[in-house]
Amino acid sequence: MPVLWGSSYTRSDLHARTADRRQLADVRPFEFTDGAERGVRALRVRNAAGLDFTVLADRGLSLYDLTFQGVPLGFLTQVGVTHPAYAEQPGLGWLRTWPGGFLTPCGLTQVGSPTVEDGEALGIHGRLSNLPAGQLHWSVADDGLWVQGVIRETSVFGVNLVMTRRISAAFDQARVWIDDRVENQGFEAAPLMLLQHFNLGFPLVDAAARLILPPHTVAARDEAARPGLSTYTEFSAPIDGYQEQVFYHDLQADEHGRVAVRLINPAFNGGQGLGVTWRYAKADYPVLVEWKMMRAGFYAVGVEPGNCHVEGRVHERERGTLQMIAPGETRTFKLEVEFSHATA
Repeated sequence: MPVLWGSSYTRSDLHARTADRRQLADVRPFEFTDGAERGVRALRVRNAAGLDFTVLADRGLSLYDLTFQGVPLGFLTQVGVTHPAYAEQPGLGWLRTWPGGFLTPCGLTQVGSPTVEDGEALGIHGRLSNLPAGQLHWSVADDGLWVQGVIRETSVFGVNLVMTRRISAAFDQARVWIDDRVENQGFEAAPLMLLQHFNLGFPLVDAAARLILPPHTVAARDEAARPGLSTYTEFSAPIDGYQEQVFYHDLQADEHGRVAVRLINPAFNGGQGLGVTWRYAKADYPVLVEWKMMRAGFYAVGVEPGNCHVEGRVHERERGTLQMIAPGETRTFKLEVEFSHATA
């Protein structure tokens, strides 16, 4: 039974009070029309709990400008939404078309720093976020809302990985579920690297914000991050010229094999508080990457569950942690995101 604005309603109650359920919640397809974003297919999703976000169908089913009860949560870059036709894969070209947004999926065979393996140039964070979804469909029903599509990463004589992504939300809950199913439709084992690059910005990210983790161990990605090992759960006001710091967290799962990660700002709106919580099985995402960027004008925090680190495929293979997916094998990855006015 949905609970809307403090009251419970049956399905009959809601039908009696609304001629069209889109009065309360909706999935609305549209297409961007201006500049470099022209032609990008998207869907706006909103529900009665105050969630409102855009799914970029032509950019790996990313989640773009998400708001909770009117408050923006995602970090948006100055690049804006760009059509995948402008994508630049080698080296750092990915950064020329990265819009930021609440969630950018990275993978499926490369994540992190550019590298070269067997003569193949692998750009930063792989191809996934620049691939368009096919078999796109969506629903607005009494049991909730969802968007689903199929994304294929392949090349002639190369890998053939197919990801089916389903993004779901209830009518009356400030939660989003992201379910990914990856199948190797090729005839050889293939690398499988998947990172959910959540990007949080102001006003959630501010000097009072804190990252709350279960028992864990932490490691700095490199020497640039090492000075931050004593303050990685804390944040500051924007700093001119700040250099990014990246940390790897090995989280202790609960008795059900699950972990919960929270980013909160208890000082938001005079003490009302604001927070995001991620819940998932550690077996799905064994590594939590934290990207701390306190630079003035580029002020963001990345909370990034993944099955890999972010130094590129070659380093992942050298670590002995590169996951492979066998021919005909299917892997599933599930994640829940909850939004609240959290103060602790």
